[in-house]
Amino acid sequence: MRRAFADTLCEIARDDPHIVLMTADLGFMVLERFSESYPDRFINVGVAEANMIGLATGLASCGYVPYVYSIATFASMRGYEQIRNGPVLHNLPVRIVGVGGGFEYGHAGITHHALEDLGIARVQPGLTVVAPADHAQAAAAIRETRDVPGPVYFRIGKRDDYVLPGLDGRFRLGRTETVREGCDLLIITLGAISSEAMAAAEKLAEDGIEACVTVVSSLRPAPAEDLAAQLREFDLALTVEEHYVDCGLGSLVAEVSAEQGSGCRVVRCGVGRMTAACDGEACLRERNGLSGEGLYQTAVTALGKQSL
Repeated sequence: MRRAFADTLCEIARDDPHIVLMTADLGFMVLERFSESYPDRFINVGVAEANMIGLATGLASCGYVPYVYSIATFASMRGYEQIRNGPVLHNLPVRIVGVGGGFEYGHAGITHHALEDLGIARVQPGLTVVAPADHAQAAAAIRETRDVPGPVYFRIGKRDDYVLPGLDGRFRLGRTETVREGCDLLIITLGAISSEAMAAAEKLAEDGIEACVTVVSSLRPAPAEDLAAQLREFDLALTVEEHYVDCGLGSLVAEVSAEQGSGCRVVRCGVGRMTAACDGEACLRERNGLSGEGLYQTAVTALGKQSL
């Protein structure tokens, strides 16, 4: 998704001289097209994420639309107070781009595992929160949000070679996108982990269990109406996210289910606690039950318990 972000930003910057791209000494081999095309609108602030947010806030207050780019843990947390006190409280169009959600920087260790970024972003009123599922949807999300008047937090993945079947690059703020139909259970997912959710659904189908798979790429504004309508149709829903189970997608779905009185049981699949494990993304997903096989087993168990 990184290259899709950079290429799409170049396209919209061609027609909008107010767009600025800032990086905290990251994005090499990704951001060069923008830096070479618009050198006067590209700023590398060095390893200084909090200062980057401060600079972006100043630029936004003067009419610019700055996109600030860093690894998701650094983008969301090193400048969190500045995000809150700057673009959020003043409703300024700063775009915070966090790269590598969940375990995508696996071997770099827990400091680089973004497992709380969506939760701390979602709690800030007025901050649009977007987590595309593949690079085609990431490009659509950048275009769709270009005119949002307030701040936006993007969690984008590292892969540019995967397309989620059935999504076709669709993105709408405040809406869900169903990528697979089914009637036995509902799987709600977001971000790059959507590929594992789809793998689980395909394995369930081999057992004659048809899962409906829905992608939530807009956490704020939340797709509450779409979720409520789907939750009313199912007795069981699994939420799948490469994030702590608290405060992210699972919490959002549970909130909607409770407030709407859907009666649907919600099983949250995510990371239960912090671990110091340093390993590849696939291994870390497997350890936390977030591989296609692990999600399949969770679904089968949940359906069995429900039928007792």
